[in-house]
Amino acid sequence: MATAHKGSAIDKEALRRKYAEERDKRLRADGAAQYKRLESEFSDLATDPYTPRTEREPVTDHVTFAFIGGGFAGLVVGARLKEAGITDYRIIEKGGDFGGTWYWNRYPGAQCDTASMIYMPLLEETGHMPSEKYAHAPEIRDHCSRIGRQYDLYDNALFHTQVTDLEWDEGRSVWIIRTDRGDAFTAKYVGMGTGPLHVAKLPGLEGIETFEGKSFHTSRWDYAYTGGTPEGDPMTGLADKRVAIIGTGATAVQVVPNVSRDAKELYVFQRTPSSVDERNNRPLERDWFDAVTGPGWQKKWQENFVANLGVGFPPEDLVDDGWTDLGKRIRAQVIDMPPEERTPANIMAAFEDADNQKMSEIRARAEEIVGGEAGEKLKAWYRQLCKRPCFHDEYLQAFTRENTHLVDTDGQGVERITAKGVVANGKEYETDCIVYASGFEVGTDFVERSGYDVTGRGGQKLSDYWSGGMRSFHGLHVHGFPNMFFVQQNQAAAFIANYPHNLVDHADTVACVVSHAEEQGHAAVEPSKEAETKWVEFLLTGPGARIGNTECTPGYYNNEGQGYGEQERFALGHPAGAQGFFTHIDQWRKSGKFEGLEFR
Repeated sequence: MATAHKGSAIDKEALRRKYAEERDKRLRADGAAQYKRLESEFSDLATDPYTPRTEREPVTDHVTFAFIGGGFAGLVVGARLKEAGITDYRIIEKGGDFGGTWYWNRYPGAQCDTASMIYMPLLEETGHMPSEKYAHAPEIRDHCSRIGRQYDLYDNALFHTQVTDLEWDEGRSVWIIRTDRGDAFTAKYVGMGTGPLHVAKLPGLEGIETFEGKSFHTSRWDYAYTGGTPEGDPMTGLADKRVAIIGTGATAVQVVPNVSRDAKELYVFQRTPSSVDERNNRPLERDWFDAVTGPGWQKKWQENFVANLGVGFPPEDLVDDGWTDLGKRIRAQVIDMPPEERTPANIMAAFEDADNQKMSEIRARAEEIVGGEAGEKLKAWYRQLCKRPCFHDEYLQAFTRENTHLVDTDGQGVERITAKGVVANGKEYETDCIVYASGFEVGTDFVERSGYDVTGRGGQKLSDYWSGGMRSFHGLHVHGFPNMFFVQQNQAAAFIANYPHNLVDHADTVACVVSHAEEQGHAAVEPSKEAETKWVEFLLTGPGARIGNTECTPGYYNNEGQGYGEQERFALGHPAGAQGFFTHIDQWRKSGKFEGLEFR
């Protein structure tokens, strides 16, 4: 790790001013509206290039549990329900196989940026040992299929299928699910895990449709054009090509080194640099794995990771990476404080000091590896958690190659696309191929993102019920929508550093509640209005969402610098942090009282 600034005095006021200056130059009046959906711009590019669609007859049967989304959420809920004896379980998935985001993200270099040991769910149940500390996408995708096979989740699955309508039938106590394939089947219970990153977006650039070369979004990588494979084979089709990558976020950090290796020329267009710390990826050895695992090992590792990112004082750091480094730095400063000085204000000051030190080292790393003007332009001027932290051992190094050019736009972004290429800083860069590493929609309306509304008891629309903001009990149940489960992070742990942890925990709750309802012969379960109201009020006593800070540089964490409105302030977690929620819900499940839920 670069340590050029370690121990040196940092002028906090000057740094705050610098951060504010860099933020201000990136603010745009159109905010998140600057992006367009992939489907709206290039409908042909939004189709599935990986699995042929198979024609089938509409489904009109009944299942006990239907789940919308075939990513980690649908898989872990299915696994837990199968373990609990619910055999007729159906997943509806718009892709051609299980995986969710990992089904679509097959771009070169794709891998998880949270350690495999805690990121890949159900490792203990499947007996799989990750091959690396940070597994690459093909292995993660194979693991999704492994879960599907082990728990027979393929049997009832509907792939290349999107839900268009979801309606509660009070008379029969079932959900009616309609899809774009003509399906109209029923389910006693329904779960939704459509995920926060599944609707691809493009920058709304003038002339984007006029480009005469090849263009695609990273989630629809065209290996027929580039050559190579998701497994990392050289992209020989780029050997004589000039390639432009628009975007320098987490996806681009993984893509750039591979395209730099194989393309004739690479132009990377940067509006805001990512903070790129060391990844230190390495293979995992069987002897080591066997020594650190045993009954309950993955839950122990996941909880240890949460503790190391929180304000507690865990005795060890099992993951020991860039994520936990910041937490350990903060705790070290808190430990040095006399107990009487450990006030919230002083702890926040310690957080800022630790962050300043960390970011100084990350900026020094860019300077040391790349150097020169490019090294300066690759420095991230914001707090580390203002944007998704990145970790990579080859991204910065790519800019030392003669064929790889950083086109920094000083916060303004690309100006427009022409028939021949990309215009930035008043200059046209002629290219053969444009790769849009522009990510996915975040924070948009639930109905917009999912593609359907939900009609609950008494004809109540979910869009209307949530018109003033999300309301739930434990982030999982919603009053007026019986037998429905939202498997996501908000109003629960809200743990974005390791998203699958949220899903596995919710899956445990779903299986617990459904098992009780089935054993007792109940037709429906939902939270009482009082329990839901008290839960939301309790959440609002906390510090609020940890993202959305408008003092940060613009990005999807803060709605492109505009912040989130009244509705979005409800997208928060437990006042005591992720560990507070995980502890609370574990005790709630173990009590067996299901306090707050009404069974009938």
